[in-house]
Formats: sequence, structure tokens, C-alpha cells
Amino acid sequence: MSRDPSPEPAPQQEAHEKGGPTFDPAALRYDERGLIPVIVQDVASGAVLMFAFADRQAVELTVATGQAHFWSRSRQALWRKGESSGNTLAVAGLTADCDGDALLLRAVPAGPACHRGTRSCFEPNPARLELGWLAAVLDSRRDAEPAASYTARLLSAGVERIAQKVGEEAVETVVAALAAAGAPHRRSELVGEACDLLYHLLVLLSASGVTVDDVAAELGRRHAAAAAARAPVDPGPHPSAPGPEPAAEQPGQGEHS
Repeated sequence: MSRDPSPEPAPQQEAHEKGGPTFDPAALRYDERGLIPVIVQDVASGAVLMFAFADRQAVELTVATGQAHFWSRSRQALWRKGESSGNTLAVAGLTADCDGDALLLRAVPAGPACHRGTRSCFEPNPARLELGWLAAVLDSRRDAEPAASYTARLLSAGVERIAQKVGEEAVETVVAALAAAGAPHRRSELVGEACDLLYHLLVLLSASGVTVDDVAAELGRRHAAAAAARAPVDPGPHPSAPGPEPAAEQPGQGEHS
């Protein structure tokens, strides 16, 4: 398909364009050691990658450089994630919790986050694809100038045109899948078409007033219903089946009844 000359930003570009975190590192609530816990989440998959601590300087460097910095309690030293391994964490978002005493760092990992070489420190981890960040980017384009944003142009064209685009992308995805089935080296084409299809589907949902939360809730409902249907059911005794024989009374039983 023909690519739009002004594609929507990748997660790390999103954070850069939004100017990074809006909170003041000095306003956070550090513990008696001067540290604050940090949960790191992969922005693309939604997977929790690791848990670490940061002092105020590490938070300030994370904000200033766009690269995750932490405080090592074992080495008692400041460190930048990936400074020796190359497995850096590019910051896509940094949010304090409701009490200001913990941080959520949404990141784009350059490699395995765990020192064991696994994707995350919490394995097995089924999280693989999270589209909330993309839905948020698309929503932010709703009021943009159509000349500057492909998403804004699509939304201004209306549901019928967007639905047509989804149909076109679906056909192209099918064609790419059939091509890749006989030529594994062409799988990258299928990946690209699948991304285009997901993007246009999200735009269609947005234009139709449907959120990704609505879709997630329905998927969860269906999964729960399917799991309940697969669960073994104890039918209990048949109404006509004789009950168990009463136990023989033991000596002394019932003396104090």
C-alpha cells in the first residue's frame, strides 16, 4: 500500500513530542533512604519489565536524557540502564502514583530488561501487545489540522471513508499472509500490513465512539465465559439416588444430646 507521508509517531516520539513528564522530581515523596520505587513497563506490549529504585538525581537524569536511570542499592551507585549491556530503556512516559511515592516508567526497551537475558524480570509473562498508547495518540490528533495529520484527515472524512480504508487494509493483510505462507522471508510485509490494519481499525473505533476499553472488556467477558464453559461441573447426587447409609452409633454417642 502507499504510505502516508506523515505517519503517526512511534511511542518514544510520542513522549518527546509531549515534552516528557509534567511532574517535578523534587515534589516526589522519597523514603528515608532518599529512594523511590520504579515500575518499568514496556509501552508496546504492556508487560511489566522490571522493578528498581531511583533517587532524585536518577529521576532528574531520566527526565533530562530520556534514558532510564536508577540507584543501585547493592553498589550504592547511580546507573543508567544498559550502560554496559546496551539494553537501554528509552522513556516513553513517566507517571507518579496517587501518593507521589512510586513511579511508573513506560519505556521502549532496546533489548532484554533482565540480567538473565529474558525480556522481563517477571517470566513467564504473556503480555505481548498493548494498543492503549496508540489509541491515546490517535485521540490527541482529533483536533489537529488535517493538513498536518493523516489521522485528522481520516477522522474528518467520516466513518464511511474510514470503514472503506479498513476493508482495503484487511484485503492487503490477507494477500500478504498468503504470500508469506509460501515465502517466510516476506513475513515482514505481513507485519507491516497488520500494523496498517490495526491502526485504521483503531481510527474507525474512535470515529464510531468505541474505545479500546470497550473492546478489552468484551474480550475479557468472552474469555471468562469460555473458561466457565470448560470448567468441570459437579452435578451432585441424583434426586432419585439413595442417600448414604447412616453410620452405626458408637458407644456413648448421643449420651449428652
